[in-house]
Amino acid sequence: MVNTPTIIEVIACARRLVMLNRRQVSARRGLIVTGVPGTGKTTAITALGRTHELAIRRKHPRELGRLPVIYVTVPPAATPRMLAVEFARFLGLPLTNRANLTEVVNAVCLTATHVGVDLVLVDEVHNLNLATRSGAEVSDQLKYFAERLPATFVYAGVDVERAGLFAGPRGRQIASRFTTIPTAGFAYGTPEQRAAWRALVSGIETTLPLRKHPAASLAKLDEYLHRRTAGMIGSLSHLIRGAAIDAILDGTEHITRAHLAAIRLDHAAETYASTRPSPATSAGAAATA
Repeated sequence: MVNTPTIIEVIACARRLVMLNRRQVSARRGLIVTGVPGTGKTTAITALGRTHELAIRRKHPRELGRLPVIYVTVPPAATPRMLAVEFARFLGLPLTNRANLTEVVNAVCLTATHVGVDLVLVDEVHNLNLATRSGAEVSDQLKYFAERLPATFVYAGVDVERAGLFAGPRGRQIASRFTTIPTAGFAYGTPEQRAAWRALVSGIETTLPLRKHPAASLAKLDEYLHRRTAGMIGSLSHLIRGAAIDAILDGTEHITRAHLAAIRLDHAAETYASTRPSPATSAGAAATA
């Protein structure tokens, strides 16, 4: 895990909200992490969950049955019962096909309260379409969970504003209670932005289990790596880990430029790279001009 600025902000903001919500009976405040794919939204909220759970276990070492965090994903074309079952599955509750929505919800709320849940992470919230009846009903179900459980809710999704999560009466209520933290790819324009990108590359590089990899050799390729990945942390992780696997398989045990060049990335990154001139090409064009 590399502590990016987004992860640091998400953890700080969410843990502050957890403390603010502890004495709230209703209308608790929440957090939404939103942005384009590949910018670390899921990584940020799972890092938050891990950080919070470890902090709670350190503070209450004798409470062995404590389960402070729930993590669920909103299924595509979800119904309220499907969402409730996701909560039940995470808690390990035995459910029969005959259990109706009320029974599932009551079991979830009783169990979550008993084990001390105080942080609920809900991923893929862009699957909620408030313009449809089922999407509105699932949104209402989430709100009901938020009212029943003494917990802070954190959502993550792709461009939730464009997905309509803040539209209509339900959306306006969400907008009035949730703080948003946007995620984006790393820029490479200013010295500060280049330094932040280089720090991210270095952070990933230090985790590589390669016996012969020279220290900071990838950090020296920061411009090339940005051009290949469009500054997306997901693409960068895929590129470096893929190259590391190849370096292990061929026995070299260190990543070279050739290893990196052999890795095919996602369509968005490959499209970006194909439209960006290489430094040599740019220098040649400038010299000709």
